[in-house]
Amino acid sequence: MADIELRNLSKHFGSLAAVDDIDLDVEAGEVVCLLGPSGCGKTTTLRMIAGLEDVTAGDIFIAGARVNDLAPRERDIAMVFQFYALYPSLTVSENLAFPLHAERITKEEIERRVREIAGLLDLSHALGRVPGRLAEGEKQRVAVGRAVIRDPQCFLFDEPLSRLDIAVRQEMRGQIKQLLNGLHKATVIVTHDQIEALTIADRIAVMRDGIIEQVASPHDIFAKPANVFVAGFIGTPQMNLVEANVIDADEDTATVNMLGQEVVLPLHAEVSLQGTVARRNAPLTVGVRPRGLAPASEAGPTTISGQVDLIEPMGAETLIHLRIGENDLRVVTSRGHPAAVGETMHVAPTPGQVHLFDHDGVRIAS
Repeated sequence: MADIELRNLSKHFGSLAAVDDIDLDVEAGEVVCLLGPSGCGKTTTLRMIAGLEDVTAGDIFIAGARVNDLAPRERDIAMVFQFYALYPSLTVSENLAFPLHAERITKEEIERRVREIAGLLDLSHALGRVPGRLAEGEKQRVAVGRAVIRDPQCFLFDEPLSRLDIAVRQEMRGQIKQLLNGLHKATVIVTHDQIEALTIADRIAVMRDGIIEQVASPHDIFAKPANVFVAGFIGTPQMNLVEANVIDADEDTATVNMLGQEVVLPLHAEVSLQGTVARRNAPLTVGVRPRGLAPASEAGPTTISGQVDLIEPMGAETLIHLRIGENDLRVVTSRGHPAAVGETMHVAPTPGQVHLFDHDGVRIAS
Protein backbone atom coordinates (compact mmCIF):
# COMPACT_ATOMS: atom_id res chain seq x y z
CA MET A 1 0.00 0.00 0.00
CA ALA A 2 1.20 3.51 -0.86
CA ASP A 3 1.19 6.80 0.99
CA ILE A 4 1.63 10.47 0.04
CA GLU A 5 4.13 12.84 1.67
CA LEU A 6 4.44 16.57 1.06
CA ARG A 7 7.60 18.22 2.40
CA ASN A 8 8.05 22.03 2.44
CA LEU A 9 5.86 22.21 -0.66
CA SER A 10 5.42 25.61 -2.31
CA LYS A 11 3.94 26.97 -5.52
CA HIS A 12 4.49 30.58 -6.59
CA PHE A 13 2.84 32.41 -9.46
CA GLY A 14 5.14 35.40 -9.79
CA SER A 15 5.07 37.15 -6.41
CA LEU A 16 1.95 35.26 -5.31
CA ALA A 17 2.53 32.28 -3.00
CA ALA A 18 -0.46 30.06 -3.85
CA VAL A 19 0.95 27.30 -1.62
CA ASP A 20 3.50 28.28 1.00
CA ASP A 21 5.86 25.71 2.56
CA ILE A 22 3.32 23.07 3.63
CA ASP A 23 3.92 19.61 5.09
CA LEU A 24 1.33 16.84 4.99
CA ASP A 25 1.31 13.04 5.33
CA VAL A 26 -1.50 10.85 3.97
CA GLU A 27 -1.22 7.27 5.11
CA ALA A 28 -2.20 4.26 3.03
CA GLY A 29 -5.90 3.62 3.57
CA GLU A 30 -6.47 7.17 4.86
CA VAL A 31 -8.77 9.84 3.40
CA VAL A 32 -7.58 13.42 3.93
CA CYS A 33 -9.72 16.37 2.85
CA LEU A 34 -8.14 19.70 1.92
CA LEU A 35 -10.77 22.18 3.08
CA GLY A 36 -10.81 25.94 2.81
CA PRO A 37 -12.27 28.99 1.08
CA SER A 38 -11.79 29.71 -2.61
CA GLY A 39 -8.22 30.71 -3.44
CA CYS A 40 -6.67 29.10 -0.35
CA GLY A 41 -4.37 26.79 -2.39
CA LYS A 42 -6.12 23.45 -1.97
CA THR A 43 -6.66 22.73 -5.69
CA THR A 44 -3.13 23.90 -6.53
CA THR A 45 -1.81 21.45 -3.93
CA LEU A 46 -3.82 18.62 -5.47
CA ARG A 47 -2.63 19.49 -8.97
CA MET A 48 1.00 19.43 -7.81
CA ILE A 49 0.50 15.95 -6.35
CA ALA A 50 -1.01 14.87 -9.67
CA GLY A 51 1.83 16.41 -11.68
CA LEU A 52 -0.43 18.93 -13.41
CA GLU A 53 1.39 21.87 -11.79
CA ASP A 54 5.16 22.24 -11.44
CA VAL A 55 6.55 22.55 -7.93
CA THR A 56 8.32 25.80 -7.04
CA ALA A 57 9.99 24.33 -3.96
CA GLY A 58 9.75 21.25 -1.77
CA ASP A 59 9.17 17.57 -2.49
CA ILE A 60 6.34 15.14 -3.17
CA PHE A 61 6.75 11.47 -2.31
CA ILE A 62 4.38 8.68 -3.34
CA ALA A 63 5.07 5.24 -1.86
CA GLY A 64 8.42 6.58 -0.65
CA ALA A 65 9.60 7.67 -4.11
CA ARG A 66 10.16 11.33 -4.99
CA VAL A 67 7.88 12.15 -7.94
CA ASN A 68 8.58 15.85 -8.56
CA ASP A 69 10.11 15.16 -11.96
CA LEU A 70 7.71 12.42 -13.06
CA ALA A 71 4.97 13.06 -15.60
CA PRO A 72 1.37 12.53 -14.40
CA ARG A 73 1.07 9.20 -16.20
CA GLU A 74 4.22 7.94 -14.44
CA ARG A 75 2.94 8.61 -10.91
CA ASP A 76 0.39 5.77 -10.89
CA ILE A 77 -2.41 7.87 -9.42
CA ALA A 78 -6.04 8.35 -10.43
CA MET A 79 -7.81 11.69 -10.36
CA VAL A 80 -11.52 12.48 -10.38
CA PHE A 81 -12.28 15.99 -11.60
CA GLN A 82 -15.15 18.34 -10.79
CA PHE A 83 -16.27 17.94 -14.40
CA TYR A 84 -16.86 14.32 -15.29
CA ALA A 85 -14.88 14.29 -18.57
CA LEU A 86 -16.69 11.20 -19.85
CA TYR A 87 -16.47 10.17 -23.49
CA PRO A 88 -19.93 11.09 -24.81
CA SER A 89 -20.00 8.53 -27.62
CA LEU A 90 -18.96 5.59 -25.42
CA THR A 91 -21.26 3.57 -23.21
CA VAL A 92 -20.85 3.37 -19.47
CA SER A 93 -19.16 -0.01 -19.91
CA GLU A 94 -16.76 1.40 -22.50
CA ASN A 95 -16.00 4.48 -20.36
CA LEU A 96 -15.19 2.27 -17.38
CA ALA A 97 -13.02 -0.03 -19.47
CA PHE A 98 -11.12 2.74 -21.27
CA PRO A 99 -8.23 3.10 -18.73
CA LEU A 100 -7.61 -0.65 -18.88
CA HIS A 101 -6.81 -0.81 -22.59
CA ALA A 102 -3.27 0.45 -21.96
CA GLU A 103 -2.63 -2.46 -19.61
CA ARG A 104 -1.69 -5.94 -20.74
CA ILE A 105 -4.77 -7.76 -19.51
CA THR A 106 -7.25 -9.99 -21.30
CA LYS A 107 -10.65 -8.98 -22.58
CA GLU A 108 -12.21 -11.33 -20.03
CA GLU A 109 -10.35 -9.61 -17.17
CA ILE A 110 -11.49 -6.19 -18.42
CA GLU A 111 -15.10 -7.36 -18.52
CA ARG A 112 -14.78 -8.83 -15.03
CA ARG A 113 -13.44 -5.58 -13.58
CA VAL A 114 -16.15 -3.54 -15.32
CA ARG A 115 -18.87 -5.77 -13.86
CA GLU A 116 -17.28 -5.60 -10.40
CA ILE A 117 -16.98 -1.79 -10.35
CA ALA A 118 -20.46 -1.37 -11.84
CA GLY A 119 -21.84 -3.53 -9.04
CA LEU A 120 -20.03 -1.53 -6.34
CA LEU A 121 -21.30 1.78 -7.72
CA ASP A 122 -24.83 0.65 -8.59
CA LEU A 123 -24.25 1.10 -12.34
CA SER A 124 -25.02 -2.41 -13.59
CA HIS A 125 -28.36 -1.28 -14.99
CA ALA A 126 -26.69 1.50 -17.02
CA LEU A 127 -23.74 -0.29 -18.62
CA GLY A 128 -25.21 -0.01 -22.12
CA ARG A 129 -26.13 3.68 -21.89
CA VAL A 130 -24.16 6.67 -23.14
CA PRO A 131 -23.48 9.58 -20.72
CA GLY A 132 -26.20 11.72 -22.31
CA ARG A 133 -28.79 9.28 -20.98
CA LEU A 134 -27.50 9.32 -17.40
CA ALA A 135 -28.53 11.36 -14.38
CA GLU A 136 -25.88 13.64 -12.84
CA GLY A 137 -25.25 11.28 -9.95
CA GLU A 138 -24.77 8.37 -12.35
CA LYS A 139 -22.27 10.38 -14.40
CA GLN A 140 -20.24 11.10 -11.28
CA ARG A 141 -20.30 7.44 -10.29
CA VAL A 142 -18.96 6.53 -13.74
CA ALA A 143 -16.14 9.07 -13.29
CA VAL A 144 -15.31 7.58 -9.88
CA GLY A 145 -15.49 4.05 -11.27
CA ARG A 146 -13.15 4.90 -14.13
CA ALA A 147 -10.58 6.09 -11.57
CA VAL A 148 -10.97 3.10 -9.29
CA ILE A 149 -10.97 0.36 -11.91
CA ARG A 150 -7.26 0.70 -12.74
CA ASP A 151 -6.19 0.03 -9.13
CA PRO A 152 -3.69 2.93 -8.90
CA GLN A 153 -1.44 3.67 -5.91
CA CYS A 154 -3.41 6.74 -4.76
CA PHE A 155 -6.63 8.64 -5.46
CA LEU A 156 -7.13 12.38 -5.90
CA PHE A 157 -10.60 13.98 -5.97
CA ASP A 158 -11.14 17.62 -7.00
CA GLU A 159 -14.53 18.89 -5.75
CA PRO A 160 -16.16 15.60 -6.77
CA LEU A 161 -19.69 16.45 -5.58
CA SER A 162 -19.94 20.19 -6.21
CA ARG A 163 -22.14 19.88 -9.33
CA LEU A 164 -24.74 17.63 -7.70
CA ASP A 165 -27.94 18.72 -6.02
CA ILE A 166 -28.31 18.28 -2.26
CA ALA A 167 -30.17 14.95 -2.27
CA VAL A 168 -27.80 13.31 -4.77
CA ARG A 169 -24.78 14.79 -2.98
CA GLN A 170 -25.83 13.17 0.30
CA GLU A 171 -26.24 9.81 -1.41
CA MET A 172 -22.87 10.10 -3.19
CA ARG A 173 -21.06 11.03 0.03
CA GLY A 174 -22.07 7.73 1.55
CA GLN A 175 -21.19 5.75 -1.58
CA ILE A 176 -17.74 7.35 -1.93
CA LYS A 177 -16.97 6.83 1.77
CA GLN A 178 -18.00 3.18 1.58
CA LEU A 179 -16.02 2.61 -1.61
CA LEU A 180 -12.84 4.24 -0.28
CA ASN A 181 -13.05 2.32 2.99
CA GLY A 182 -12.74 -0.90 1.02
CA LEU A 183 -9.84 0.17 -1.22
CA HIS A 184 -7.14 0.92 1.39
CA LYS A 185 -5.50 3.65 -0.71
CA ALA A 186 -4.10 7.03 0.27
CA THR A 187 -6.75 9.50 -0.88
CA VAL A 188 -6.79 13.30 -1.02
CA ILE A 189 -10.10 15.10 -1.58
CA VAL A 190 -10.37 18.83 -2.26
CA THR A 191 -13.61 20.46 -1.16
CA HIS A 192 -15.02 23.75 0.05
CA ASP A 193 -18.01 21.90 1.59
CA GLN A 194 -17.33 21.35 5.29
CA ILE A 195 -20.15 18.80 5.63
CA GLU A 196 -18.52 16.76 2.87
CA ALA A 197 -15.16 16.94 4.65
CA LEU A 198 -16.58 16.15 8.08
CA THR A 199 -18.47 13.09 6.84
CA ILE A 200 -15.93 11.55 4.42
CA ALA A 201 -12.49 12.36 5.83
CA ASP A 202 -10.37 10.52 8.37
CA ARG A 203 -8.48 13.78 8.80
CA ILE A 204 -9.06 17.32 7.56
CA ALA A 205 -6.40 19.85 6.57
CA VAL A 206 -7.88 23.35 6.83
CA MET A 207 -6.09 25.77 4.49
CA ARG A 208 -5.97 29.56 4.24
CA ASP A 209 -3.81 31.79 2.04
CA GLY A 210 -1.58 28.92 0.93
CA ILE A 211 -0.82 27.49 4.37
CA ILE A 212 -2.31 24.68 6.45
CA GLU A 213 -3.87 26.08 9.61
CA GLN A 214 -4.70 22.74 11.24
CA VAL A 215 -4.65 19.01 10.44
CA ALA A 216 -6.82 16.84 12.68
CA SER A 217 -9.70 14.41 12.82
CA PRO A 218 -13.16 15.79 11.99
CA HIS A 219 -14.04 15.65 15.70
CA ASP A 220 -10.95 17.60 16.80
CA ILE A 221 -11.29 20.15 14.01
CA PHE A 222 -14.81 20.88 15.28
CA ALA A 223 -14.26 20.50 19.02
CA LYS A 224 -10.67 21.79 19.34
CA PRO A 225 -10.08 24.40 16.62
CA ALA A 226 -6.44 25.48 16.63
CA ASN A 227 -7.14 29.15 16.04
CA VAL A 228 -9.80 31.76 15.40
CA PHE A 229 -9.85 31.13 11.65
CA VAL A 230 -10.56 27.40 11.97
CA ALA A 231 -13.11 28.09 14.72
CA GLY A 232 -15.01 30.53 12.53
CA PHE A 233 -14.71 28.50 9.33
CA ILE A 234 -15.95 25.16 10.68
CA GLY A 235 -19.54 24.80 11.84
CA THR A 236 -22.98 25.91 10.70
CA PRO A 237 -24.20 28.33 11.94
CA GLN A 238 -20.82 29.96 12.39
CA MET A 239 -19.25 30.08 15.85
CA ASN A 240 -19.71 33.32 17.79
CA LEU A 241 -16.28 34.94 18.21
CA VAL A 242 -16.29 37.85 20.64
CA GLU A 243 -13.42 40.04 21.83
CA ALA A 244 -13.11 40.14 25.61
CA ASN A 245 -10.86 41.16 28.49
CA VAL A 246 -10.04 39.07 31.57
CA ILE A 247 -11.34 40.30 34.93
CA ASP A 248 -10.54 37.23 37.00
CA ALA A 249 -9.88 33.50 36.48
CA ASP A 250 -9.54 30.26 38.41
CA GLU A 251 -9.44 26.56 37.49
CA ASP A 252 -13.10 26.25 36.53
CA THR A 253 -14.25 29.72 35.47
CA ALA A 254 -13.12 32.93 33.87
CA THR A 255 -14.80 36.26 34.52
CA VAL A 256 -14.53 38.47 31.46
CA ASN A 257 -15.80 41.73 30.10
CA MET A 258 -17.45 40.96 26.75
CA LEU A 259 -20.08 42.77 24.75
CA GLY A 260 -20.07 45.46 27.45
CA GLN A 261 -21.16 42.93 30.08
CA GLU A 262 -19.39 41.13 32.92
CA VAL A 263 -19.85 37.39 32.41
CA VAL A 264 -18.63 34.34 34.34
CA LEU A 265 -17.71 31.67 31.79
CA PRO A 266 -17.50 27.95 32.63
CA LEU A 267 -14.17 26.57 31.42
CA HIS A 268 -13.63 23.20 29.81
CA ALA A 269 -11.23 20.88 31.64
CA GLU A 270 -8.74 21.26 28.76
CA VAL A 271 -8.78 25.09 28.93
CA SER A 272 -6.50 26.83 31.37
CA LEU A 273 -5.86 30.53 31.87
CA GLN A 274 -2.30 30.89 33.09
CA GLY A 275 0.48 33.45 33.08
CA THR A 276 -0.01 36.60 31.02
CA VAL A 277 -3.30 35.32 29.58
CA ALA A 278 -4.84 35.36 33.08
CA ARG A 279 -3.56 38.86 33.83
CA ARG A 280 -6.31 41.39 34.54
CA ASN A 281 -7.44 43.17 31.35
CA ALA A 282 -5.54 40.67 29.18
CA PRO A 283 -7.26 40.56 25.78
CA LEU A 284 -8.62 37.32 24.39
CA THR A 285 -11.33 36.03 22.07
CA VAL A 286 -14.24 34.01 23.39
CA GLY A 287 -15.76 31.46 21.04
CA VAL A 288 -19.13 29.80 21.63
CA ARG A 289 -21.10 27.90 19.01
CA PRO A 290 -24.75 28.95 18.62
CA ARG A 291 -25.85 25.55 19.98
CA GLY A 292 -23.62 26.12 23.02
CA LEU A 293 -25.76 28.99 24.29
CA ALA A 294 -28.77 28.00 26.41
CA PRO A 295 -31.73 30.36 26.98
CA ALA A 296 -32.11 31.51 30.59
CA SER A 297 -35.26 32.78 32.30
CA GLU A 298 -33.51 35.77 33.87
CA ALA A 299 -30.25 37.66 33.87
CA GLY A 300 -27.44 36.43 36.12
CA PRO A 301 -23.65 36.39 36.50
CA THR A 302 -23.29 33.62 33.87
CA THR A 303 -25.69 35.07 31.29
CA ILE A 304 -25.40 37.38 28.30
CA SER A 305 -28.36 39.63 27.50
CA GLY A 306 -29.38 41.01 24.14
CA GLN A 307 -32.33 42.13 22.06
CA VAL A 308 -33.88 39.68 19.59
CA ASP A 309 -33.12 41.17 16.16
CA LEU A 310 -33.95 38.35 13.73
CA ILE A 311 -35.55 34.89 13.93
CA GLU A 312 -34.72 32.23 11.31
CA PRO A 313 -36.71 28.96 11.43
CA MET A 314 -34.53 25.95 10.51
CA GLY A 315 -37.00 23.07 10.73
CA ALA A 316 -36.44 21.29 14.04
CA GLU A 317 -34.41 24.26 15.33
CA THR A 318 -34.59 28.04 15.28
CA LEU A 319 -31.69 30.44 14.78
CA ILE A 320 -32.10 33.62 16.81
CA HIS A 321 -29.91 36.69 16.26
CA LEU A 322 -29.37 38.86 19.35
CA ARG A 323 -28.31 42.45 18.86
CA ILE A 324 -25.88 43.63 21.55
CA GLY A 325 -24.55 47.06 20.64
CA GLU A 326 -22.93 46.62 17.22
CA ASN A 327 -22.56 42.87 17.69
CA ASP A 328 -24.68 39.97 16.42
CA LEU A 329 -24.81 36.95 18.76
CA ARG A 330 -26.26 33.80 17.15
CA VAL A 331 -28.24 31.34 19.28
CA VAL A 332 -29.81 28.04 18.18
CA THR A 333 -32.88 26.96 20.16
CA SER A 334 -35.50 24.26 19.80
CA ARG A 335 -38.29 24.99 17.35
CA GLY A 336 -40.85 25.61 20.07
CA HIS A 337 -38.83 28.14 22.06
CA PRO A 338 -40.86 31.37 22.41
CA ALA A 339 -39.13 34.46 21.08
CA ALA A 340 -40.25 37.72 19.51
CA VAL A 341 -38.32 40.40 17.68
CA GLY A 342 -37.58 43.33 19.97
CA GLU A 343 -37.72 41.45 23.28
CA THR A 344 -34.78 40.99 25.62
CA MET A 345 -33.34 37.47 25.78
CA HIS A 346 -30.83 36.02 28.23
CA VAL A 347 -28.47 33.15 27.28
CA ALA A 348 -25.75 31.28 29.16
CA PRO A 349 -22.77 29.43 27.67
CA THR A 350 -23.06 25.75 28.56
CA PRO A 351 -20.14 23.98 30.29
CA GLY A 352 -17.65 22.47 27.86
CA GLN A 353 -18.74 24.77 25.03
CA VAL A 354 -16.51 27.79 25.67
CA HIS A 355 -13.38 28.20 23.52
CA LEU A 356 -10.73 30.78 24.37
CA PHE A 357 -8.12 32.21 22.02
CA ASP A 358 -5.21 34.47 22.92
CA HIS A 359 -4.44 37.89 21.41
CA ASP A 360 -2.74 36.15 18.45
CA GLY A 361 -5.87 34.10 17.76
CA VAL A 362 -4.31 30.81 18.96
CA ARG A 363 -6.36 28.34 20.99
CA ILE A 364 -5.73 28.47 24.76
CA ALA A 365 -5.44 24.96 26.21
CA SER A 366 -3.83 23.38 29.24
